[in-house]
Amino acid sequence: MTAPSRGGIRTVLNQAPLLAGHNVVTADLALSEAVVRHASDETLESLVPLGFEAGSVEAREQGMLANQHEPVLTPYDRYGHRIDEVAFHPSWHWLMERAVGYGLAASPWEQQAEGDPHAHVRRAAGFFAWSQTEPGHGCPISMTYAAVPALRADDALAKEWTPLLASRRYDPGVRPAQEKLGALAGMGMTEKQGGSDVRANITEARPTSTDGTYTLHGHKWFTSAPMNDVFLVLAQAPGGLTCFVLPRVLPDGTRNRLDVVRLKDKLGNRSNASSELEFDGTIVLRLGDEGRGVRTIIEMVAATRLDCVLGSASLMRRAVAEASWHVAHRSAFGGLLADKPLMQNVVADLAVESEAATALALRLASAVDRLSDPHEAALRRIGLPLAKFWVCKRTPGLVAEALECLGGNGYVEESGLPLLYREAPLNSVWEGSGNVNALDVLRALSREPEVLDAYLTEVGRARGADPRLDAAIDSLLSMLGSLSPDAMELSARRLAGRMAAVLQGSLLVRHAPAAVSDVFCASRLGSAHDGTYGALDGGDLAAIVARTTPLVAS
Repeated sequence: MTAPSRGGIRTVLNQAPLLAGHNVVTADLALSEAVVRHASDETLESLVPLGFEAGSVEAREQGMLANQHEPVLTPYDRYGHRIDEVAFHPSWHWLMERAVGYGLAASPWEQQAEGDPHAHVRRAAGFFAWSQTEPGHGCPISMTYAAVPALRADDALAKEWTPLLASRRYDPGVRPAQEKLGALAGMGMTEKQGGSDVRANITEARPTSTDGTYTLHGHKWFTSAPMNDVFLVLAQAPGGLTCFVLPRVLPDGTRNRLDVVRLKDKLGNRSNASSELEFDGTIVLRLGDEGRGVRTIIEMVAATRLDCVLGSASLMRRAVAEASWHVAHRSAFGGLLADKPLMQNVVADLAVESEAATALALRLASAVDRLSDPHEAALRRIGLPLAKFWVCKRTPGLVAEALECLGGNGYVEESGLPLLYREAPLNSVWEGSGNVNALDVLRALSREPEVLDAYLTEVGRARGADPRLDAAIDSLLSMLGSLSPDAMELSARRLAGRMAAVLQGSLLVRHAPAAVSDVFCASRLGSAHDGTYGALDGGDLAAIVARTTPLVAS
């Protein structure tokens, strides 16, 4: 036999092409249908440019580069002056400029005030799609979005900062706010000794005058994006735990005393700088009343929780898109992987999980557009901790399974799947771990009766459409009625997971294609599902796989 030539050896066969050149918004039917459902065709059309750029080769490359070249902290300048500056690769700035420019930071709050009825759905869908380019830079974007409702506790501070945070101009650099075209916000809540138990905070806020100015003395254990322009922080004032506004630079141009001790060496989210801070005479302004810190900052927490759900659903979608694209172009054992019954089972199962997460995330975003409606406000109150617990908790397993669909190719950094896998646990930890959110569900149910009414009204809108959903609702009601007060905390995760799955089932039964809702109800709401992806017992799996596979323009 003749040995193959060098040219023959290097001929590449049976490798899936790069997933690029598609519109991340319009190629995602679950997302685009949800946008039209909760907003309008015009809203979807407004997202088309973002979708094209998010699916470009350049966006994919910039996202990889931002993670390969991590941020670097410079505590002192060459002369010994304390500067605490964080330097980022140009790819980070490329991503941030576009995220801010597409209105994914705080602009929806001003658009809503100006009469746009779909500002938050548009932003949520854009955040979902654009985060698929690279998830780390979504952190400062999310905190900037979330800061505005908390700032409304003080009219003067809100008027000072909201226009800058809502700007579509990305203007990095450590300068006074009045010299900038746009600003970014961060938050500092947790401390070494307390973590999620922020009432254990020991950072002290000392009043310096009667105009609401204080100095901080203490630390923060986790503060992402220390290069941002303004931070909302919690500290112990004479009247108790209080929220404060901390500007990075003071109005006279001097840098506020904000010592960045170090940047965290994290599992994932490596493009983003997360830091430990120390305060010693740091000047801050009180936001809200003393002793009301948690209540003041809770709206910021709620908004960031929504972004945790959107971010995790985005990771799911990117992973499923990569998996479905790969199997549509890779052959093995005599045919395309996408035509193999067992691979169809796996990808369809992943697709249903992803669509359920997308439907729930966009439904909760739509509630932000209608908070004056008591039902929407109550549904958001119970739905956010439910979705934060469930969607974020489901993400790591889904990403791992999607990675496996690519085989060894998926384990290689160039595929992008390892980046997603490292990122997958983050949102379940940030803004309250699984236990914190499950307990928040119990707190809402026990203290706010209207939230259970809103939840039951919402899931009840699908009553009679699927007997498996009806049975799951009845079983949930029985569970709620049978749990004693002593057993509630022990069962908090089981209850939160069940409530979230039933809410997802109701949304899919009402709005998704029958093939999707049928598989969801059969697998997630019954007793046979063992948690293993690819163990579906029937259904129109080929239709589901086709629905989730991106279409790329030739």
